[in-house]
Amino acid sequence: MTKTLEKYRRCSYGIPNATHQPQSFDDYLNLKATVEFMQQSQRNLLGEDLGPLNAKELEQLEHQLETSLERIRSTKTQSLLEQLTELQRKEQMLVEDNRGLKKKLEESSAQVAVAAAGAWGWEDGAGGHNMEYPSRGVASQSDAFFHPIVQPTPTLQIGYSSIGSMGMNHIGSPSQNANNNAFHLGWMI
Repeated sequence: MTKTLEKYRRCSYGIPNATHQPQSFDDYLNLKATVEFMQQSQRNLLGEDLGPLNAKELEQLEHQLETSLERIRSTKTQSLLEQLTELQRKEQMLVEDNRGLKKKLEESSAQVAVAAAGAWGWEDGAGGHNMEYPSRGVASQSDAFFHPIVQPTPTLQIGYSSIGSMGMNHIGSPSQNANNNAFHLGWMI
């Protein structure tokens, strides 16, 4: 039992043991060598301190760089594909939300139109009514506007005109009216 207690005290309170210390020092040396190797590898990967390397080590370094680059590219591609999939899912959700909102808007617009029609007394819904406007002879004037003119209307003559210099007393003659019509028809075309 005393041996067990002594062993417990040594392990618990850190009483130095002669065999334990060399093992810790060996671990320290191994870790130090590993850190130095990793630092040297990192410098080599960054393109520094390449002078002391032989051709085989340079080929291994090149292969390691290519492998790392492929892994980085595949990881980046995978990340972009996941983002694309997520964005497509969100787009689909937004399209569905827009459809639902459009349907609700159409329904509410129809309800508002029916309510407005009921409030105003319209029969056909929003804007449809049977109100007639009185005619003041505008229809006959507009109808005449779109039909071809049979008799030419007198035009205002500004400046010197050979037709006007013949005299105003000959206007009523049939030969003069025929020339006058030809002049106006040519001018209108």
